[in-house]
Amino acid sequence: MVVFGRLADMFGRRSMYLWGLATYTGSSLLLGFSPDEWYVVGLRVVQAAGGAMLLTNSAALLTDAFPRRHLGRGMGIYIASFSVAQLVGPTLGGFLTHRFGWQWVFWYNVPVGLICLAWGWVTLRRTEGSARDRGIDLPGNLLVLVSLGGLLFGLSQAGDRGWTDPVVLGGVVVFAGLVPVFVRVERRSRHPVVDVGLFADRVFGLNLLASFLSTVARMAVVLLIALFYQAVHGEDPVSAGLKVLPLSVAMMIASVCAGPLHARLDARVVGLLGNVTGTAGLVVLLLCISADAGYAPICGGMVLVGAGAGMFMPATATALLDELPAHRVGIVNAMRLMVQNAGVVVSNALALSLITSPLPAALRPEVFAGTLSRVSPADVGHLVTGYRLTLGVLTAVSLLAVLASFGGRRKAGRQDRRSRPESLASTTG
Repeated sequence: MVVFGRLADMFGRRSMYLWGLATYTGSSLLLGFSPDEWYVVGLRVVQAAGGAMLLTNSAALLTDAFPRRHLGRGMGIYIASFSVAQLVGPTLGGFLTHRFGWQWVFWYNVPVGLICLAWGWVTLRRTEGSARDRGIDLPGNLLVLVSLGGLLFGLSQAGDRGWTDPVVLGGVVVFAGLVPVFVRVERRSRHPVVDVGLFADRVFGLNLLASFLSTVARMAVVLLIALFYQAVHGEDPVSAGLKVLPLSVAMMIASVCAGPLHARLDARVVGLLGNVTGTAGLVVLLLCISADAGYAPICGGMVLVGAGAGMFMPATATALLDELPAHRVGIVNAMRLMVQNAGVVVSNALALSLITSPLPAALRPEVFAGTLSRVSPADVGHLVTGYRLTLGVLTAVSLLAVLASFGGRRKAGRQDRRSRPESLASTTG
């Protein structure tokens, strides 16, 4: 994502977006003809590259398309589309697989992708890249790949291996060791992949931190509650999945309905309100979770978590991108997405390791299989203790996100990113 964000700033976001759409659509077509699993793996890598081009440039294109007074509303609709996709995608994919075969999970992307490609070619405004700032920071990109790759791989193993496993610790050590090297390289680079000078602005740094902490606090909630109804109540995956739908629905509605707030309040204030709402939802879940808990309070907690996320995500994207000069938007949006993806991995790894920590090692696989309800009530009680511990930790992380959002409010004197002096705009967020 960081590489494609940099390339988009150099050569234009419209071109990079359309190339990404074409890559994703073409690889989807080829995936349906895959003769074995290795072709699937290879083509999924290509498809992921196309997806990275799309995600890196989507929010950045919105900053070009919307004037400031409407940007928050545009971001809200954009974020809401992800919730719609989460609701429709699995259902449609399951139907196509059952009715027509697994190939159609990929092939149905082709007509949709071609329509979007034609529509984007006609409607997307052409944007010029930065002709004076073209260059690729190969050492910086390599360091990003190795350091973040090591960290995310290590953290992704924490749920199964435990936090003291050498693989997990090794990933963290690789990341920690390469960060100072990366900062040193970027300070000396003529074309840095990440402008470390951006972090000299307290507001930019705190909003990026709030984005990471908020993602860590909320992203595991759907997984946790779905596992709760499977492992504790013995429900099947479909029923458990239906029970967590209110979170996605609340997120979708809040993303759209929060738009008018952006016309009256600074985006950072809207983001702060979103984090406070999400924290309240986690507190509700923490207080009501038990083996015999009713669905109503759990549903209420999920609605608050989803509504908070729906308010926070578009607001923070707006706050981070709105004040930047045009040739910085792509790379900063890539940084935002990179931080959020890291938060997703940390959230799931942290939650899965904490909920099973009170259980004997032999019973932990039963939780992930959703079959713990078959064993003794005492063991189910231990799992509930694990849930309370996990939700307590996530609530604490969410409170830190609230503090970061509060500290990340911009004081008076904001300027439009298109009119700010270049010397200032290139080093502040």
